[in-house]
Amino acid sequence: MPPNALPHDAKAGPTKSEVRAIVGSKLALESDDHFVEVGSCTGAVTIDAARRAGRVTALERKPERLETTERNLAANEESIRATVDLRNAEAPDGLPADADALFVGGSRNFEAVLDHAVETEIDRIVMNVSRLEVAGRATAAFRERNILEEVLQVQVSRGYELAGATSFDSENPVYVLVGSATPESSGERQPATDGGRSDPIADGGERDGADLERAEACESGDCGGHQR
Repeated sequence: MPPNALPHDAKAGPTKSEVRAIVGSKLALESDDHFVEVGSCTGAVTIDAARRAGRVTALERKPERLETTERNLAANEESIRATVDLRNAEAPDGLPADADALFVGGSRNFEAVLDHAVETEIDRIVMNVSRLEVAGRATAAFRERNILEEVLQVQVSRGYELAGATSFDSENPVYVLVGSATPESSGERQPATDGGRSDPIADGGERDGADLERAEACESGDCGGHQR
């Protein structure tokens, strides 16, 4: 698969390619799938999905980010096979009822989005989170709905030359939650547990002001992955 061309910026970097590879493997998109994305931002995940799925519906609440998604899709049009529907909407508003796979790229209204996923029995659900406290709440929300299959912590380090040798810069970790809301999966799946120990993903409160704005930018669609 060719690398994504992302010439247009959304003031927050796209989900890193290594993280997108893991997200793609968990979504396991096929040519007849309807893929739905909450928070398209730069469109990096949108483009990946549009190369595999038959239909893509991407929601983005900020018009300027939706425009960035559209322009980056156009820059990759030769490799896109899916019919793509871009919607300026804040989930759960605008979510279709026939999705096969769902990617939640941000934490805004995520509980209502998960409720929609359960109601419409979405088969594959992946959510990326970059903040520890939000990861704790998201894990609890997946468990409460009995849709949690696994939680991954992904951290990528990139090598660079240092004094004729190789050293590494580490990026912030990303938490990848994977689940399914189909009745078949629910009946066979055992809820994820910690073996009686306390949950290693801490729960906690939100930040506010400039920090929260930056964090929301990081977790709105695939922009959440400038550290993802």
